[in-house]
Amino acid sequence: MPQDVTAEGTSRSVRTRDWKIHYNEAGEGHPLVMLHGSGPGATGWSNFGPNLKALADGFRVIAPDMPGWGESDAVKPAERDHVGAALQLLDTLGIDKAAFIGNSMGGLTSIKLAAQHPDRVSHLITMGAGAPGPSLLTPGGGVTEGLKTLLGAYLDPSPEGFRALIDIMTYDSAHTGDELVRQRSEAARKHPDHLANFISDFPTGMAWSTVEEVAGISTPTLLLHGRDDRVMPAEASLRLLSLIPDSRLVLINRCGHWLQLEHADEFNRLVADFVSSH
Repeated sequence: MPQDVTAEGTSRSVRTRDWKIHYNEAGEGHPLVMLHGSGPGATGWSNFGPNLKALADGFRVIAPDMPGWGESDAVKPAERDHVGAALQLLDTLGIDKAAFIGNSMGGLTSIKLAAQHPDRVSHLITMGAGAPGPSLLTPGGGVTEGLKTLLGAYLDPSPEGFRALIDIMTYDSAHTGDELVRQRSEAARKHPDHLANFISDFPTGMAWSTVEEVAGISTPTLLLHGRDDRVMPAEASLRLLSLIPDSRLVLINRCGHWLQLEHADEFNRLVADFVSSH
């Protein structure tokens, strides 16, 4: 494993055409770009720190703070373009093609990238991503229990608000601990403009794809989902599986929305094996 795989030791920033983007980077080899979810205080490191450390053994791993989160530029919801930001980041870093790994909102962005820019995406891996189309097995309307708690943490970014958020994001919050509560609460309160921008016009700016776009994805795809996900029910990945021709699904029991943290060792193995063998 590379020696200095810490948040500080891997911290980088670049200025693309339209944004300042902060990211964490470690390792060498085929590039893996890991896109975080939409929660308050989310950053590339807070979503993927343990995974970056492990995967940097065999890959060049890049975990950006997308515009509107972390140390990257603030954006209004209507101005958010994470697909464009990801492409500009690749261009600025001199990367032609990368594997994209996206959790939740990051999964939506990764799916849209694979649909619209297949020449830039070598592999598509999602965890807890949404999917277009009707819900057959889960409630079809309204905001899920997990999303309600997420929005509540935007309004109350205190440690107490984040404890409630982490409890609902995970099957067993013991996998995350008090350090993540403190880290996420501090990161959220450090950037009140990010909080205000997101909550002002939720869910504007999410990179939803159409059924036709998803069905046209030719990129090798690995779908990962926690069976106990209360933010985005696992049925969403079943819909993606039915639409994407070259896809496979791993559904994990005793796992919530943060599969990459709750089952980090298994996630790291699955990602490394999939990228290496396809």
